[in-house]
Amino acid sequence: MNLLITGGAGYIGTELIFKLLNDSAVSSIVIYDNLNRGNYNFFLGKTKIDSSRLRFVKGDILDSRKLSKEVEKADIVFHLAAKVTTPFADYSPHEFDQVNNWGTAELVYLVEKSKVKKFIYASSISVYGSSTEELTMESPLNPKTFYSVSKMRGEEHVRRLIDSETKTYIFRFGNVYGYSKSMRFDSVINKFIFETNFSKRIRIFGDGNQYRSFIHIDRLCTFLSKIYYSELKPEIYNLVESSFKVNEVVSVLKSLYPELEMTHVNQNISMRSLIVKQDERIQEIKSVKEKELILDLNEFKSKFSF
Repeated sequence: MNLLITGGAGYIGTELIFKLLNDSAVSSIVIYDNLNRGNYNFFLGKTKIDSSRLRFVKGDILDSRKLSKEVEKADIVFHLAAKVTTPFADYSPHEFDQVNNWGTAELVYLVEKSKVKKFIYASSISVYGSSTEELTMESPLNPKTFYSVSKMRGEEHVRRLIDSETKTYIFRFGNVYGYSKSMRFDSVINKFIFETNFSKRIRIFGDGNQYRSFIHIDRLCTFLSKIYYSELKPEIYNLVESSFKVNEVVSVLKSLYPELEMTHVNQNISMRSLIVKQDERIQEIKSVKEKELILDLNEFKSKFSF
């Protein structure tokens, strides 16, 4: 079983590869990444991993010639590469469109011509926009940012594959949190715990009652690493665990760091919420309650050097 992971050196890709290397059925993994985010952490560290099944290709998702050579050899493709930012950020429209929309379109075209057996596309629940009501798969898409529009456009290309011989899955990830060797600190929980640990102070925008839907990176990658064996029907799925108010996340942090100070910015303003219901079709992903969130963040806390 030969795997190609675009964006493989990133936050999610790093943890996914560690999971996949535990599977003896995996013959090879190609890490295809342009390293534009400076994400070199995967390649560093004292702990050596089995490199006999790993190969790194420094390449851009828009480099069709280089990408096609790797797609031709793959049995499974995980498409994680993207111009990524926090769900409600809104800048660089051209970059989002080129990478997330047309980069995905080109990859889909290459997969259509290949013998790839399974294709997994990492989308985002940000395609729903915002809502104070719980959203489901039946909810209309209403993207609010250039990022979310580009992910929706990417989905439109990938949908062509769902009825093809290539078993294709579109997973709309919630806000991913938790420790990874290749960290991102621009998502709400990761940013909060970093600032809490080292400055004991965080800023909360708005009244803090805005909701976000989350999923822990370890459980996300465990699920993705087993998709080859899954009988899950090729389709679109929401991949979230639970939704919490920002204030609820802060309350959990306060229990771990009693000295934490909070500063509100524009406290009288209600920020946009996004609440997505857990997809009941994915039995492996369970709802996380506040007590489990405490365990997750306490484990994250233990990863800091001081």
